[in-house]
Amino acid sequence: MANYKNIPSLQKYVLKKKDKNIEELEKGGLEWAKICSKNKMSYEIEWLGVPIIQTVEDVILLQELIFRVRPDIIIELGIAHGGGMIFEASLLELLSKGKVVGVDIEIRKHNREVIEAHPLAKRITMIEGSSIDDKTVAKVSKKIPKGAKTIVCLDSTHSKQHVLKELELYQRFVHRGGYLVVFDTIASDLAKAGIAPDSFINNGPMEAIKEFLKKNKKFRIDKTFNKLHSSHCQNGFLKRVK
Repeated sequence: MANYKNIPSLQKYVLKKKDKNIEELEKGGLEWAKICSKNKMSYEIEWLGVPIIQTVEDVILLQELIFRVRPDIIIELGIAHGGGMIFEASLLELLSKGKVVGVDIEIRKHNREVIEAHPLAKRITMIEGSSIDDKTVAKVSKKIPKGAKTIVCLDSTHSKQHVLKELELYQRFVHRGGYLVVFDTIASDLAKAGIAPDSFINNGPMEAIKEFLKKNKKFRIDKTFNKLHSSHCQNGFLKRVK
C-alpha cells in the first residue's frame, strides 16, 4: 500500500492570498457556474477516457476529499456514463485500497460495456435499481464491510424529496469523519435564472440539505470545500461529526 502519510504538508509554503474578497468571489463564481451550466461545459471533459459530467472545480475538490478520508468504499448514486466512478476508482487505485459501488436506475448497455472493459473495473461494482428503493439499499449494504470508511456521492435525481430520501437512507453507511457529498446544490439558482427546469425552483438538493440538517445533528456542512466558489455543489459536502 502506498504510504502517503509520510509526505509532509507544504501548505505553509503556499502563497495564498489573505483577505480575499469573498463577496466578489461568490458573485463571480455563481455567474461562472451559470454560464458553464448553460453551455453544458461539464459534458466536455473525460477521466481516463470516459465522460465524467462534472466541472473541473468539483473534480478537484472531490479528489482532495478522497485523499483526506482514504475511504474503503465510495458509493456513487447516479452512474450516467461512468466517468465519476472511473475517477474515484483511479484515486483508490493510487491509494492501493477500496471499492466504488455505483447505483443507477438504468445502466445502459453501451455504458456498462465501457465500464466493465476499463482497466479500473476491478475496483467497481454496479447495482441497477432506484437509489431510494429498499431492495437497492439492501444490495448496497451487502457491499460495505463492517467498520468501513465511506463516502457517499449523491448525483442522481435532483429533486428535493428524492435527495432528502437519499440522505436519510444512506447516512447510515457513513462513519464518523466520513461524508455525504451532494452534487448540483445550485439547481434552484439555475432554475431561477432560466437555465434549469422551473421544477427545481426552491425544490433542489440545497433545499433537501437544509431540511435534512434541521433534524440531523450528526452531520454539518464542511465549508472547507466552498473555497473555489465556482463549484456546482456549494455547501454540498456534509461531514459526519457525531
